[in-house]
Amino acid sequence: MSAVVDRAAIEAAAARIAPHVRRTPLWVLDSAVLGLPGPAYEVWLKLEQLQMSGSFKARGMFNRLLANTIPPAGVIAASGGNAGIATAAAARALGVPAEIFLPSVSSPYKQARLAALGAKVVVAGEVYGDALAASVARQRETGALTTHAYDQPEVVAGAGTLAREIEQQQGVPDRVLVSVGGGGLIGGIAAWFAGRSRVVALEPEFAPTLHEARAAGAPVDVEVSGIAADALGARRLGAIAWGLVQAHVAEALLLTDAAIRAAQLALWQQLQLAVEPAAALPLAALRSGAVQPRAGEHICLVVCGANLDPATLV
Repeated sequence: MSAVVDRAAIEAAAARIAPHVRRTPLWVLDSAVLGLPGPAYEVWLKLEQLQMSGSFKARGMFNRLLANTIPPAGVIAASGGNAGIATAAAARALGVPAEIFLPSVSSPYKQARLAALGAKVVVAGEVYGDALAASVARQRETGALTTHAYDQPEVVAGAGTLAREIEQQQGVPDRVLVSVGGGGLIGGIAAWFAGRSRVVALEPEFAPTLHEARAAGAPVDVEVSGIAADALGARRLGAIAWGLVQAHVAEALLLTDAAIRAAQLALWQQLQLAVEPAAALPLAALRSGAVQPRAGEHICLVVCGANLDPATLV
């Protein structure tokens, strides 16, 4: 696959992965249903937490595996959790072995999910970057196919199929609010809409990869921590995402852990949606006033994952 991620690459990915992934629901709600401040507007909830493996990552990982020849050693990945779970689920579906490297920040729930999927699980280092370095060294030994959590063309194009699906289901939203870690999801969404929707990047204040990249003029390493670090804990924005964000993303906002946690609980208490903190940033942006919609606007919130221990919602 070409390094270019565009609408053609996303169309090809959609055809490739269609037999293996779910077409997730899109709920259309009035803002008043969620008790949101400001004028009345429409909220589209893209319920990607219902995707295979519990997150949008399944789209990119299936695309990566199906677009390449898989060696006898199978596949290898480093992940805070969701990309590893998606890789393991895709590998099991396709009948190939998977070895997943996790940082210690990954939740016990995600580690258990990986083990249940039959993957070999290796905990290496404290944060995602440590696990990535260990996985690179291991791949050199085994020759396994690497799936990167967010910075491969197939992975970004696979993520972009989510935006294609939104347009098929409801049309082009005025704005789409997207959580950012390494940038694979927002890169794919930006590539699909390509300026036809205002794409807003959302990051936790303690994991500001895009914010710091914009300040520096290029992706740079950042320290990451906080409530969503197991899913949005990439140390550096991906190179593919950086190019797409520069071309197509209007704004990038930082949100507090308190706002993210409050939105996560609201999704559970008001809509019975059990999602991880990373999936709550779009609602947090509306509840906190970081994003202030116009009357009658159509705002799409990407609810990106649900790999969490439900006990954390009480």
